[in-house]
Amino acid sequence: MKDYKDRIMTGERLDSDEAFAETSLRPKRLDAYIGQKNVTDNLRVFIDAARMRDEPLDHVLFYGPPGLGKTTLAGIIANELGVELRITSGPAIERAGDLAALLTNLNDRDVLFIDEIHRLNRSVEEVLYSAMEDYAIDIIIGKGPSARSIRIDLGKFTLIGATTRAGSLSAPLRDRFGVISKFEMYRADELKRIIGRSAELLRVAIDERSQTELALRSRGTPRVANRLLKRVRDFCQVRGSGRIDIEITRHTLDSLGIDEKGLEGLDRDILRLIIERFDGGPVGIDTIAAAIGEERVTIEDVYEPYLMQVGYLHRTQKGRVVSRDAYAHLGLKAPDLPENPQISIFEEESSQ
Repeated sequence: MKDYKDRIMTGERLDSDEAFAETSLRPKRLDAYIGQKNVTDNLRVFIDAARMRDEPLDHVLFYGPPGLGKTTLAGIIANELGVELRITSGPAIERAGDLAALLTNLNDRDVLFIDEIHRLNRSVEEVLYSAMEDYAIDIIIGKGPSARSIRIDLGKFTLIGATTRAGSLSAPLRDRFGVISKFEMYRADELKRIIGRSAELLRVAIDERSQTELALRSRGTPRVANRLLKRVRDFCQVRGSGRIDIEITRHTLDSLGIDEKGLEGLDRDILRLIIERFDGGPVGIDTIAAAIGEERVTIEDVYEPYLMQVGYLHRTQKGRVVSRDAYAHLGLKAPDLPENPQISIFEEESSQ
């Protein structure tokens, strides 16, 4: 089976995304940022208030699925405040000393962005508490009886944390953020505007029908939309006329195995597995994972969220169940299924 990390439809950042550009596609100002209106409207007020008082912006936490623009918005905040932005990630900060080195290099009102902040180890997180509240950290120098603590004052910085798992954050860390914002999936009209803007920056002509088609197949995720635009641009350059039209767009997406709902072959394989081998479910998650040769956590974190979002898969107390819509999407005849299977947030205790 293809490695899920190479999936074109994932919202996670891929290595190929870094080469996406002769020019950067990230907007630099709030006025150019498309979508997440509730988040940006509130941030505009908080940023203006901080500038009027000549104070640092309160610490900000962004949470939501990957690829929705959390890193981009962190950069915009720094630009709007006119300060420096430092970017790191939770896994990259292995020791308290690593965090201390970052914090001591920050000036007043600078922004420190920590992606995947839920993956900070506990010892680093505890150092962060005093840094966020008191703008100071305590460092232990020496060992044994000669060890002593030194308190280092920090600049009054703003921490912006981003996470795809808000529930994995410890309560003490979460409570230290003054602004907590949830990112929602994008509507098709918002994605269409993003695709049009990206095409303009990349200096590639694209018609309106192609923008709509890409928007509808992008899973509500700007990162996926831009990635698909790049792939269509490649096909257009090699096999097309140089202008992206609906024919080359559909040809590209069909060649990549991406259907009209944004499902890849791997997504359809999971649905067919449940339908053909387990009569549509219910079937336990461990059984599904073993049958397709993936880990349980991969199924839960990578494949299931979108399948559940589009209503093709239900999570019940007895196991996973495929919906009527999934049968119709795959061109299969559905058996008699309950109208509304009992949905549960609880995992089944054992494989079915």
